[in-house]
Amino acid sequence: MAIIAETDITQGQVRSIMTDDPFENMLAQMDRAKEYADVDDGVFERLKHPERTLKVTLPVELDSGEVKVFEGYRCQFDSARGPFKGGVRYHPSVTQREVEALAGWMTWKTALVDLPYGGAKGGVICEPKDLTQNDLESLTRRYTEGIRRMIGPETDVPAPDMNTNSQTMAWMMDTYSMYEGHSVPQVVTGKPLEIGGTPGRVEATGRGVSIVTERLFEYLDRDLSGASVAIQGFGNVGSNAAKLLDEAGARIVATSDVTGAAYDPEGLDVSALDAHVTAGGLIDEYVAGDRRDVPIADGDGDRGDGWWDAPEMISNEELLTLDVDVLIPAAVEGVITADNVRELRASAIVEAANGPTTVAADEVLTERDVQVVPDILANAGGVIVSYLEWVQNAQEFSWPLETVNAELERRIGRAFDQTIEQYDAKDLPDLRTAAYTLALERTASAHEYRGLFP
Repeated sequence: MAIIAETDITQGQVRSIMTDDPFENMLAQMDRAKEYADVDDGVFERLKHPERTLKVTLPVELDSGEVKVFEGYRCQFDSARGPFKGGVRYHPSVTQREVEALAGWMTWKTALVDLPYGGAKGGVICEPKDLTQNDLESLTRRYTEGIRRMIGPETDVPAPDMNTNSQTMAWMMDTYSMYEGHSVPQVVTGKPLEIGGTPGRVEATGRGVSIVTERLFEYLDRDLSGASVAIQGFGNVGSNAAKLLDEAGARIVATSDVTGAAYDPEGLDVSALDAHVTAGGLIDEYVAGDRRDVPIADGDGDRGDGWWDAPEMISNEELLTLDVDVLIPAAVEGVITADNVRELRASAIVEAANGPTTVAADEVLTERDVQVVPDILANAGGVIVSYLEWVQNAQEFSWPLETVNAELERRIGRAFDQTIEQYDAKDLPDLRTAAYTLALERTASAHEYRGLFP
């Protein structure tokens, strides 16, 4: 059960929250920024409520012959700036409150990086590992039929999220297109290239995390080369961020999956680990593998003579408390809390996951002067490239990877610079407050121009 502790909110004070409710956490983040944002009270009240949330019941006949009833959601949070935009996740822990919180975070994210979108999110309560490929297709098509009256290329555009991918989006696009009677590629983003996807979309969120981390080190006047990095989560986002930061010269000392974390203070072999995971392996299997007799070759640029020691296995909780230059939570929300924040030793945090830090933990990190690049900025690379895919579909024109990556870097770099300018100019307490101030003002301005109907 969520526990909320509040003090009276006066000028210069903010709500202090200890809660396991992601929606309350998002509202608290908004409250922290409201003191500094130029937003009308009436408009701010509107911004705290999603426009609508649909709950759907999804009976599916599985390959086993069993008919199982799943439950799914689609939340459309705010459309003042444009069509709703947001991913669809498949996970046992999906709840309506989580989906609504994620839709809200997507609203602030699209506003911060200045895309003509609102925010949405979808989710289905299921364990994908227990379902066959045919089961997943049937579930996806049933879910798409359940929400199809809400979605559309000019209304609400879904995308991949946790445990969904380009194949999931292909099934969603096909189901929607069958009802329309013609192909509608722009109804979803994150599709395979063969049916209207864009190069660079799969790597986009991790690439954005890497770009923002490099920008943060430049801002702090620190050298990324040789910097120690711990990444909680080695899925699509974490693995791509790890590869790009490794290429940039950073030292990835730890990363993890559900089995735990591989840790090597000298730096992991990111390429070997990525090959192992891409082939379907788990991190505990990688650590248990016999690589202790791999020699380190002599030569310039080597770490030195000697023999390779296999990384050790630690827990996900221990990974969070490693003494590193930057911690990148890239798994699920709510992992940095009041219970563990004082154990964290990272000099900076870049939030690749959505909502990984509670407000109570945020206040401690601010007191300790630990720079936190918030999720609505750090992981915005995915929605930026989704927007680029959507634009290409509308134009019936495709761009090369170089153009997509250059536009991603330009847009997320500009959002980072604007957040820093806001942070410095207004002497704000932290980067999250700066990012939320920009996002709330942009969304509120759209509401004020549009007014109320009727």
